[in-house]
This record gives sequence, C-alpha cells and structure tokens, in this order.
Amino acid sequence: MTSQQVPLRTLGSTGPRVPALGLGCMGMSALYGETDEKESIATIHAALDAGLTLLDTGDFYGMGHNELLIRDALRSSSQGRDRAVLSVKFGALRDARGGWSGHDGRPAAVKNFLAYSLQRLGTDHVDIYRIARVDPAVPIEETVGAIAEAVEAGQVRHIGLSEVGSDTLRRASAVAPVSDLQIEYSLLSRGIEEDILPTCRELGIGITAYGVLSRGLISGHWSRDRRLDSRDFRGMSPRFTGDNLNHNLDLVEALRKVADAKSATVAQIAIAWVLARGEDIVPLIGARRRDRLGEALGALEVTLDADDLTAIEAAVPAGAAAGARYPAAQMAHLDSEKI
Repeated sequence: MTSQQVPLRTLGSTGPRVPALGLGCMGMSALYGETDEKESIATIHAALDAGLTLLDTGDFYGMGHNELLIRDALRSSSQGRDRAVLSVKFGALRDARGGWSGHDGRPAAVKNFLAYSLQRLGTDHVDIYRIARVDPAVPIEETVGAIAEAVEAGQVRHIGLSEVGSDTLRRASAVAPVSDLQIEYSLLSRGIEEDILPTCRELGIGITAYGVLSRGLISGHWSRDRRLDSRDFRGMSPRFTGDNLNHNLDLVEALRKVADAKSATVAQIAIAWVLARGEDIVPLIGARRRDRLGEALGALEVTLDADDLTAIEAAVPAGAAAGARYPAAQMAHLDSEKI
C-alpha cells in the first residue's frame, strides 16, 4: 500500500487530518524489553514512506530517549519533519532508577516539559500535546489552560487528553478545543463504549486508540512459553500471567479461525475491528520492526461486513478478557476508570 492509498481520518471536529493508522513508538525505547535502535529508525522511516505520518511518543519513554530517537529518524528520513504529525504525552515523573513517582500537571511544569520536548525532538512545535495521566492535585482546567497558552504561542498545534473519564472530558473541553482522547481500546478492552466514547462523540473529540493488540497479546504471535526479561512490564500485567494468559490465548485461537476465513492474520483482524468502530477512531500500532509494520498495514485492506463482525464478537465477546489491563496500583490512577 502506498502513501497515496492510506486513508485519512480527522481527529475530532477541531483536530488534524491524519492517516487511519498511527505509529506508537513507546516500545522502541522502553517497557517492552530489549530494543534495537537501528531497526526502530528503519521502522519509523518505513512508516513515513508508507504514509503513516502520525507518530506517538511520551517525553518519559526511555526518559527522553524516544524523543531523541524520533528526532534522529526524522532528520535522516526523506519525508522530513514537515510531513510528520507528532503526538507527545508529558507529565510522568521518574527517578534515577527509572521508577515512577506520580504526575505533574501544574502550568509551570507543562511549560517546562514542553521546552525539553521541543529541544529533544529538534522542532519548534508539537502537533498534539497531552498530559499522560491526570494530576489529581491540579484541576484539569489549569493543565489544559497551560497547553492552550502554548497553542497561542505557536509551540503546540492541538490539545489532546489521555485516559480521562467523561467528567474530565467535559471540563477540559470547556476551557479549549480538544482534538482527541488517547485511550486503550481493543477487542479485550472495551470499557470506553458505555460512556466515554459517546461523550467524545457528543463533544466532537476523536479517539487515538492504543493497545489495539493488547500489547501483543492478541497479535497472534504470543505464546504461553514466551519468556520476558525484567525490563518488560508485561511480566507484571494481569492479562499475561497464570490462568489469565491461558484463557486469553484461547480467545486468540478463536479469533484466528475468523482471520483464517478472511485470509488475514489475527493482528490484521484485531486492528481492522478497531478501524471499523468509527471514522473518528485512529488505532495506534506499536510495531517495532518493519515486518510487523507491514503486517499492520495490511489491516487497511481488510473489509469487515456484518457477518464478519458477528463472528469476531462471538470469538471474543465484550468482557471476555481475563485480568485487568494494568496492575491494580496503576488502575487506581486512571481517571478513565473512575466510577
């Protein structure tokens, strides 16, 4: 598929036009174990060449490494910075050992985080800027207000949010236009459908969906005996451990039958399902290698009809996943999970 053939979608009523798939770059620097910088840059180049110009990162991915990686990839790409749409998360606090110590959404901190991101990315603006998690000590109005000031200054193009619930969506959008909410959404994680997704649609806010393959669990490539090194946080994820893993991989095998009938891979079916949930949803794929990127691109050529969707729902019914999407301590910090 060429860049001219990649369909475009608009992020909300005020956001940018972006390709129907985005590239999530987190795993190229952190949290998924060993990384390969050369292959990561080659994968970013391949994504840009294919028309996947939406690159998602966080200033805390690899404690700045991911932004530097993207900078180097853009500088060495024939496509250049002008074609890329950079979506950046901020606010997570780290210590010298890489530990996590909360989030900072104070206006002064927003300006500080942004200044460092601009420097590391080698650019004068980011296209979408969002706090990774709500800072419970700072009203969302203050955080969004600070990003709005950066928009006025020309340092940010659009305001995004991440992992927030409907009340926070309403409060934030009353301060300034919000282009999109970045939140987990997949066959195994459908919690947004009841309240958050309808609120986004009411407010004209798009969705950039991460975890569409549940961090590789429903990629069709995961195995029960796969060993993870100490740097891979999936080793602590409830869905990847014990009986939960066995149950979830049984769901994958049921999905594989649907994929086989469509002459597609499991990953392609899982991505295509998210694509089919609405033109206002843009899945982020976490490919770290060019072959995985190529497989994901194939999802754009998979058309799901009503019978296909019924078969997928039968293979992986809503709520069928075993285990929460994060460990309990992290779930407690998600504004999107508050009742």
